[in-house]
Amino acid sequence: MSGLAVAAVGVAPTGANSISTAVGTLAGHLVSAPGGLAAGSIDLGDGLSHIATALRVPVLIAAVVILVLCALECGRFAVEWSRRWRNRRFDLREVVAEAAAEPSHAAHYARYARSPAAARAVLAIAAAPPAERGLAAERALVDYELAVQRTLDRTRLLVRAGPAIGLMGTLIPLIPGLAALAGGDVGTLAGDLRDAFGATVVGLLVGTVAFALTLTRTRMYTEDLAGLEQGAAAVTGVAPAAPPGPAPTGPAPTGALR
Repeated sequence: MSGLAVAAVGVAPTGANSISTAVGTLAGHLVSAPGGLAAGSIDLGDGLSHIATALRVPVLIAAVVILVLCALECGRFAVEWSRRWRNRRFDLREVVAEAAAEPSHAAHYARYARSPAAARAVLAIAAAPPAERGLAAERALVDYELAVQRTLDRTRLLVRAGPAIGLMGTLIPLIPGLAALAGGDVGTLAGDLRDAFGATVVGLLVGTVAFALTLTRTRMYTEDLAGLEQGAAAVTGVAPAAPPGPAPTGPAPTGALR
């Protein structure tokens, strides 16, 4: 076995310095190999194994980080769901209409919106003068969609990153584990398998929970967007996604949100 392979089996380096050492060792073996790069490429697999082993601790740390981020997203979702449950009786269309009818009390009515982003949209629509309310409603809806996308991007990232990091955390510990098995060291293999299976479980858990959060939030935010669009159409007299023309407008509901 070459010196590079022995180094890969011996001690698993950690951190950025270990990765740099692994790359430097690989380059040294390629340069010093008899016959140049062609002969040195025989040990290329050992060199890549050495680099992958150097990533073991960073990948396991990343698995812990994404698990913490997933827990934080679950906490944020619990707060969102609590607000939506409290305000489930209030129609967002009526909230927009009431806030537009009484701009001085818009902050009061915005509390009945089912999410902070929707509340900001209600305030932006109500604060605009009647002559500029159509443009203000359009801007408020755009800002709402951007805010929603930023929220969804966090869990979408976890949906992809969780399984990817879990797979890396599974494969990397198997490199020294299989080498130890070849030498008859079953204890080392057992420890490596423990790390590998733990990373697998964490990655799948994060991906599954993040996917469920993404689907649920997408449905909730779509409902809110529909309510905001209909409420904005009611106060501006322009129906969304319809040809220009007069739209019937009725008196805003009163007293329901007080």
